[in-house]
Amino acid sequence: MRIIFFILIVLSVSGCGNTIYIVRHAEKAAPARTEMQMMSTDVALSAAGEKRAEALKEKLKNKRLRYIFSTNTLRTRSTAAPLLAIHPSMPLNLYSSRPDSAGILISRLQEIRKGNILVVGHSNTIAGIANQLCDKKVADDLADHEYNFLFVLKRKGDRFVFKRKTYGEGNGQ
Repeated sequence: MRIIFFILIVLSVSGCGNTIYIVRHAEKAAPARTEMQMMSTDVALSAAGEKRAEALKEKLKNKRLRYIFSTNTLRTRSTAAPLLAIHPSMPLNLYSSRPDSAGILISRLQEIRKGNILVVGHSNTIAGIANQLCDKKVADDLADHEYNFLFVLKRKGDRFVFKRKTYGEGNGQ
């Protein structure tokens, strides 16, 4: 009887797939001028962006996240920060947004079979991540004013099923 019970548990767990949530960083503040009068590209979140990061936390707080990936910019790390605050033992996994490094992130995401994942990227990178994971075009790059999209990739065996959802208020305009 124990063997049958064990087999049923293994079959039910192995049939379950994880989910990858992919978002663009929240709204960023206007670039600040440095002492050398050069524009900084690594800017913080605006007030609207901070509110959106909190909305992301509310949307995903019960989704059993085990991994959070972010590029190493202030705006992406700040978008993930509210979720990290409720999961203090979860590390922030940094990845490069450079096109020649995309394969490293994709391979890592494909290897993770247990636990849900959040990936925080940029308007011109998150669609590519979703497209590569789904092995087909499911999304286009986001426009500069689009901040409210949440790409949801549910693993089904070795494939992903894509859904585009929204979170937070408005579209960031």
